[in-house]
Amino acid sequence: MEDRKTQFTQAIWQITDKLHEAQSLDNALAASLEIIIDILNSEAGSIWLLDKGSDRLYPVFNQGPVDISGITIENGQGIAGSVVQSGKSIISSVDAEDSRFTSSVDEESGFLTKTLICVPLKDSHETIGCIEILNRKDGGVYDDEDLMLCEAVASLAAVAIEEKGLFFEPSAQQEVIISLRGVTKDYPSGDGVAHVLRGINLDVYKNEFLVVLGESGCGKSTLVNIIGGMDFLTDGQLLINGKDFSRPTDKDLTQFRRDYLGFVFQSYNLMPNLTALENVQFIADIAQNPMSAEEAIAKVGLSDRAGNYPSALSGGQQQRVAIARAVVKRPQIIFADEPTAALDYETSIEVLSVFEEIKKEVGTTIMMITHNPEIAKMADRVIKMRDGRVSSIKVNLHPLSAGELSW
Repeated sequence: MEDRKTQFTQAIWQITDKLHEAQSLDNALAASLEIIIDILNSEAGSIWLLDKGSDRLYPVFNQGPVDISGITIENGQGIAGSVVQSGKSIISSVDAEDSRFTSSVDEESGFLTKTLICVPLKDSHETIGCIEILNRKDGGVYDDEDLMLCEAVASLAAVAIEEKGLFFEPSAQQEVIISLRGVTKDYPSGDGVAHVLRGINLDVYKNEFLVVLGESGCGKSTLVNIIGGMDFLTDGQLLINGKDFSRPTDKDLTQFRRDYLGFVFQSYNLMPNLTALENVQFIADIAQNPMSAEEAIAKVGLSDRAGNYPSALSGGQQQRVAIARAVVKRPQIIFADEPTAALDYETSIEVLSVFEEIKKEVGTTIMMITHNPEIAKMADRVIKMRDGRVSSIKVNLHPLSAGELSW
């Protein structure tokens, strides 16, 4: 028992330090949630904030196996809504006769809640949200000491939010363009099987900047390759604009890659015997409704280098040509796999600024894989992967511009 009390005390001090010293309150709150989930040996957790205008709750930080970032619930609905409306904590196991357990959120996320703690976030005037922790990994139930820890953390978080300021302005209802449910990917490995993706649940939204973080081998590139039709899932479902692409035909794949997707890779992949403009024009010629190659080159700021061959361009300029080549077809989504890994800091910022402008001007969704956590600060959402699973999802309440990043 003493060891447990010591762990809880250490957790409180650790969270206090993070909230007090945080340069980014968003990151400190997300880190605090992670600490609580770890110390309580739980499967998932989230921090919900209340939007007064719509009287709805939005999950702004989420850790666990499913993507709930697109879900909102009415104030007063379900457990989280009940806690926010009443301002009182709840500790409970799921009971079918408990009217607070509405099925809508669980059905939408695909997550089975067995036991939970939910505590209100209160500033000096009102309840502004809640912290929800779900399912002990050992199958046990939460107790009063667990509840006291969550309430202590909620008090610390609420004070930090009020003192440092966390202005919550939810975006308009987002349109899902890509949806994955229970996606797995296995590869033969020696005498056995390598499980690369272990049940991915994720939605990708129209006109968002989505960053995927994770260590080498966690499944980031495999995930993007499956969405992009360069690899195929083992099990689960992949929907593109509502159409099932779990088992696409060759014809569907060809049209999908040609008209819907743009790719930007670390290695640029430009054709060396074509000029910058010709590299872009080559893709424009096979696209269904392209912009002009000249317009695409102008969007990446290389009109004055359009006649140069790749060998006469710097690494950053070659990457910008690669972005122009991706955007010329007016794709709904651009996949960027470590696009700045081979570039220095200043050139990286130039390239990231181009992505930023493309999202803003063209309305294209950007899904970027990176090892650099600093780049995640400019994303609308940050997906962290670990061991073939989505380990956490964070909504950046105030994304930075590329020019504000430093490393």
